[in-house]
Amino acid sequence: MKKILITGGCGFIGSHIAEMLQHDAEVIVFDNLRTGHLRNLEGIRARFVEGSILDRAALRAALKGVEHVYHLAALISVPESVEKPRECVDINVTGLLNVLEESAAAGVRRFFFASSAAVYGDNPAVPKVETMLPEPRSPYAVTKLDGEYYCRQFAEAGRLGAVALRFFNVFGPRQDPRSAYAAVVPVFMQKALAGEPLVIHGDGGQTRDFIYVKDLAAACIHVTNTNGLAGVYNAGYGGQLTVLELARRVMALAGSRSGIVHAPVRAGDVRHSRADVGALRAAGFVPGVGLDAGLSATLDYFKSRAASGGTAGEP
Repeated sequence: MKKILITGGCGFIGSHIAEMLQHDAEVIVFDNLRTGHLRNLEGIRARFVEGSILDRAALRAALKGVEHVYHLAALISVPESVEKPRECVDINVTGLLNVLEESAAAGVRRFFFASSAAVYGDNPAVPKVETMLPEPRSPYAVTKLDGEYYCRQFAEAGRLGAVALRFFNVFGPRQDPRSAYAAVVPVFMQKALAGEPLVIHGDGGQTRDFIYVKDLAAACIHVTNTNGLAGVYNAGYGGQLTVLELARRVMALAGSRSGIVHAPVRAGDVRHSRADVGALRAAGFVPGVGLDAGLSATLDYFKSRAASGGTAGEP
């Protein structure tokens, strides 16, 4: 059975990749639990190794016999990256280089890198196409762009096959609505189920390309398993949903009368974001769930947590 390693595998997205691969591969999750949680692996057949991507010896030991690596370990908060740019570079660039070099030395065949739509910055042009000039506006975005280039250099040098996806607005089970930097979908769902007002910054006309985490995980696996595939691909649905319409859909799904409250616009908030997914589709990937079914499944998850007496943000 193929052996794969997921750095940051105790996180929201990494744990879904582990869940999808558990029956087809020997899964090793490598995580220092900085932001991930062991509870995210409950019920998933995976071997957990606690360690930091800044510890090359720990990486070297975990990578023995590994064929595929999914690199998701990162400092993921944009505001935190602004507050701690050096730590962001240490984790997201030095850490990535450690994983790349140790993977190449271990004979890893395929390497997946989790990048971000943040590399596009505030460019108002939509849809976002991979060939657009990157305009990163935060240390986090800069490090993700750095990561793409390092992966390409390793691939072009023949050291290992590398591919990356630029994640757009991901949502789904195990996403934490209690985080200071929580995404809008879990926050809206938690508020709707609690009967509390849903807060929208601005008029709600800003649009986002939301993608369900299980479709995103499937895309990560697809591009990694496709030998010869290289470069960077957008990962979204290629659609646009206003934040106001999202709030209305969540309330309708929840049967909630929470209502909507408008707050001041947040500084630096991008007005419109949508992925051009033509390249990913041309690479053979077709999402199997979709937005509406994904929203319903996610709400069911939060409902089940509430019914079991758990906090909505806990898996």
